[in-house]
Amino acid sequence: MTVTLGSSTAIFAANAASLESRVCFVGMIGRDPFGALVRTSLEARGVDTRYLVEGDVPTGASICMSYGEDRAVLTYQGAMDVMGLGDINPEVFEETKHIHLSSIFMQSGVLRDLEKILDLAAAKGITVSLDTQWDPVEKWSFDYNRLLPKITVFMPNEKELRCLTGKDDLESAIAEVRPYLGFAMMLKCGSKGSVLIMKDGSRTNLPAFLNKDVVDAIGAGDSCNAGFVSAFVKGLPLRECQRTGNLTGAVNTTAAGGTGAFASLEAVRKVCLNRFGQEINL
Repeated sequence: MTVTLGSSTAIFAANAASLESRVCFVGMIGRDPFGALVRTSLEARGVDTRYLVEGDVPTGASICMSYGEDRAVLTYQGAMDVMGLGDINPEVFEETKHIHLSSIFMQSGVLRDLEKILDLAAAKGITVSLDTQWDPVEKWSFDYNRLLPKITVFMPNEKELRCLTGKDDLESAIAEVRPYLGFAMMLKCGSKGSVLIMKDGSRTNLPAFLNKDVVDAIGAGDSCNAGFVSAFVKGLPLRECQRTGNLTGAVNTTAAGGTGAFASLEAVRKVCLNRFGQEINL
């Protein structure tokens, strides 16, 4: 067993910082050893933790069991389920140019206040990416008709998109959400790669960079998000953002724990070149 930094947004933040994006993490932890682990792990990767909130509820924790490309996760939500807009320092909306939100069904306070958060971001000209992640109770209470137009880049995986829309096949699910996209959707398809879908319906299919010796697939989607968004905020073309996301998702599978392969940008460059024969343009 490895005890390491977890949560979708924390993995995203740590790996994006390792890719030399300037990252600040906004979340809630308890005053306990797991909370200290979250803070020190993020700071070790260069993530700004000034807006990390310490509350009276214990830090959330998960047991993750990895099975090839699939996994089983048992989570105690703890403080992650408590934080809402009222806990977030409003300075955040003055400091950032992009906000990434993830795993909203595990965070009832954030889900409740999501539209207000999106409206605040829009008022400040902040771009937003969202990865809903899996709904553990499978209610999928997300009003995509109303909320997706407020999101710059929507980043689900194919199974989540089908569940979110209630459609049995992927093409029907894509057709259901496409009219509501704010700008684009980066659809993650595991070992099949990704599909970049624009609001006008144009799309780019990009095969995965396959790792023949997978160590751990936990965090691969978050790492893909980190690569895509890091390229996006640097102003790279969307297709290059997609390629970067596919690459960083693949890099993730070469080490355990979600952040293990992201010691530094130089380390990521070496893996990209040596394992996948690719340059990463960050």
